This record gives sequence, structure tokens and C-alpha cells, in this order.
Amino acid sequence: MLRVLLTLAGHHYELRQFHFHAPSENTIEGHSYPMEAHLVHADKEGNLAVVAVMFKQGKANPTLEKIWREMPKKMLQEKHLPQSVNAMGLLPKDKTYYRFNGSLTTPPCSEGVTWLVMKHYITASKAQIEAFERTVGVPNNRPVQPINARVILK
Repeated sequence: MLRVLLTLAGHHYELRQFHFHAPSENTIEGHSYPMEAHLVHADKEGNLAVVAVMFKQGKANPTLEKIWREMPKKMLQEKHLPQSVNAMGLLPKDKTYYRFNGSLTTPPCSEGVTWLVMKHYITASKAQIEAFERTVGVPNNRPVQPINARVILK
């Protein structure tokens, strides 16, 4: 089994799962995207770090193509991929990011999550985005939350 590690300020996290939202849950400079991926990482103590990647409509994404072949047919069904998928195919070439402390975006919306929102998007074809939207059936994004006292590191 391939282990994917994220090291942040000397702290090590392992990729546990990834999932998608349409439309995006985060915005970049006020811009929303048609789809967003969340790569959820955890450390040995259970602390979470989520890498968020925006998708813009454009060229088909080969990694999504592999994942979509195994996509569940209905919302809230979980399916394990029969073979490894290189999660690097879900990241832009330029890996600069915004960082902030926030919460999970699905219930129970627990606080204490370190968020890394990639500054640059990747593309997915119109057909790939529409296939996800059809499977989900309704928008599955949490509305953008107020910044409140959060500090966003650029």
C-alpha cells in the first residue's frame, strides 16, 4: 500500500481519503469553482489537515478519469478504489497555498482542522464535472463561511 505523507511545520500527516464537492466550498479572491477536491490527512493523534484543490472546466483530468470509473452510483455511497491512484494527479504543478485553521465542512463540522487551499486550480472536462454532479444530484457544498477572526496565511 502506497503511503502519501504531508509534512507541515515538521508535523507528519498521512492521506486517509479524498472526496469532492460541487460547486466549490472555498473561494479564491471571491471566485467560486465548479468543483473542489478535499484530500484529508491525519496525524497519529487524529489531528486533521485538508488540502483543497479547485477544478476549472477545461481539459480532462486523467486521474479523475480513473476515479470516476469507480464512482458510486448514488450520493453517500462509499467505494474503495480497486487499485492505487496517484493523488499527485489531483494537485496543480504550482503547490503554493493559503493556510488557515477551520472546521470540517460536513457534520459534525468539528473545529481544529488545518486547511491548505491551493492557490492554483487544475482542470476537469465538462463531462467529468457533469458526471459528478449527476451522481450527487444536488449541490453538496457547504456555503462559504465568514472569516471571523481566522488568519489566512498567504
